Amino acid sequence: MLVLRRRRIAVRLQWRSVVVCAVLAVVIAGAAVLALMTGSYALGPGQVLAALTGRETGIVHDIVVEWRLPRVAAALMFGAALGVSGAVFQSLLRNPLADPGIVGFSQGSYTGALIVILVVNGSYAQLVGGALLGGMVTAVAVYVLAYRRGVQGFRLIIVGIGVSAMLGSLNTWLILKADLDQAMSAAAWGVGSLNGVSWNQVAIGGACIAGLLLLAGVLGRPMRQLELGDDAAASQGVRVSPARLGLILVGVALTATVTAASGPIAFISLVAPQIGRRLTRTAGITLAPAAFVGALLCLVSDYLAQHIAPTPLPVGIITVILGGGYLGYLLFTEARRRL
Repeated sequence: MLVLRRRRIAVRLQWRSVVVCAVLAVVIAGAAVLALMTGSYALGPGQVLAALTGRETGIVHDIVVEWRLPRVAAALMFGAALGVSGAVFQSLLRNPLADPGIVGFSQGSYTGALIVILVVNGSYAQLVGGALLGGMVTAVAVYVLAYRRGVQGFRLIIVGIGVSAMLGSLNTWLILKADLDQAMSAAAWGVGSLNGVSWNQVAIGGACIAGLLLLAGVLGRPMRQLELGDDAAASQGVRVSPARLGLILVGVALTATVTAASGPIAFISLVAPQIGRRLTRTAGITLAPAAFVGALLCLVSDYLAQHIAPTPLPVGIITVILGGGYLGYLLFTEARRRL
């Protein structure tokens, strides 16, 4: 155990978690360089590094910095945001199946974004606001419907699945009622895609995600204490209701920010926290490993989406394939453990 102290702030780090995050960071850096090298115009690692450091100009600089780097940066940021969002909800609900996509929060963000796209025809800033508002309204609705002398994780998941199904039908109806061009664009975007991501989206989304990740880090200690139960957390000085509300707002906001920029990218928020937990062998869900694993999963999935088929695919198709397989494995292992 490593303890870092500065004035009244103390941060405890487990050596295994530090090593795992460092190894993941190295793997992520290698995958990012590979993604910047690969494409219809192949480049060498020296050319990529030279373009990133400003020693390469012309077409190589444009390919690396203007065309490929925004997509790589978006994959890393959005994957980290989804990983942390999933970690927050799995910790709060104490259930490995707790995922913003499964409990309806991603669908709510998608509904809000669709209304802005198809009805309001708003700007990107309005799209972010619509996705955030849709996710928050859905979170409140699920929370209220699942409340029976408190909120149990299993009940909230079941209610969330029902709300997600209803919102999915609403989203389909909105797309069917829209003009053909708008409907095709919204349907493709709704799978979750990083095609056409620009530096403007990376900058706005990155600023929002950075602030939300900072808030999640501040709330990380109360989150771990809430895993012990409300009474135990309150006995340790945690203000249970404000802490839970803050964590829910941060988790929904992270999901909504990603949804506004790229559409709903499924299953990363479900898979990343559990993989991070197994790698670090911690007793509960931790945020940093979930963020690193989420970033790596999103980057690798987007790389496969670009190069596995003749035509680039939305990254959400690859994450659904990988995440669906993992979900089946998780359900199988959970069932065997309870036998």
